[in-house]
Amino acid sequence: MTRPYLGNPKYTIEILQKYDFVFQKRFGQNFLIDTHVLDKIICASGITKEDFVLEIGPGIGTMTQYLAEAAREVTAVEIDDALIPILKDTLKEWDNVAVIHGDILKTDIRRIAFEKNNGKPIKVVANLPYYITTPIIMGLFENQVPIDSITIMVQKEVAERMQVGPGTKDYGALSLAVQYYAKPEIVANVPPNCFMPRPKVGSAVIRLTRHEHPPVQVEDEKLMFRLIRASFNQRRKTLVNGLKNSQELDFSKEEIEGALEKCGLPLNIRGEALTLEKFAELANIFI
Repeated sequence: MTRPYLGNPKYTIEILQKYDFVFQKRFGQNFLIDTHVLDKIICASGITKEDFVLEIGPGIGTMTQYLAEAAREVTAVEIDDALIPILKDTLKEWDNVAVIHGDILKTDIRRIAFEKNNGKPIKVVANLPYYITTPIIMGLFENQVPIDSITIMVQKEVAERMQVGPGTKDYGALSLAVQYYAKPEIVANVPPNCFMPRPKVGSAVIRLTRHEHPPVQVEDEKLMFRLIRASFNQRRKTLVNGLKNSQELDFSKEEIEGALEKCGLPLNIRGEALTLEKFAELANIFI
């Protein structure tokens, strides 16, 4: 690589000083400064010259440069005003990158996928701050965005939560939602010293490969997710009490107990013991 790639910390520091950039805590900004990790992300995402890639939160453009080399075209969505002129500078040598200044949660990604990729599945790559990981991932899945895979850097414990099964303390609504839509696989653990500034916790790169068809048959997805949320909102309560106390549901205790019996589940079971299949079965009984 002959260009001044930002994976080299020296160039990152130069750019930050050139623009007097101040890190914004509210955006959870931690920029990658490790070329090995960047290579791992590109490799794990399986990007080829056929692909259109959406990058969420490009920062100063470190990973964007790598993506631009690997993909046919890249669109990056950045919320921080101060980073827009920096991105213009760091990405000026690539003509296959477009930067959108905006909030990813308010951006019509479905429209972008149709305009840029004729509605064919896109690949998403991101380095996500902890506080916004879940809404971004769920937004991508729930809004019928045509997606092939999502390869993201997140807090290590969040990545672990996405791929665990029933009966573990990390198992919850996020695990079930991710596993309903995609196959999660942690592809790299990333220590704090790979970032500037250093975060207090370790990170991980996880790839979510979209299922062609959901792994369970459920007649009302929304109802299933309401049941899932209700059963984990009060983890220590039994499933019967969790569902009965939920503001999102309107079932009597008798209806809930009857549904559990039809599913062959004991009345004192907790939500964390149920598989995705059992939640789907329960949702189908309630319809």
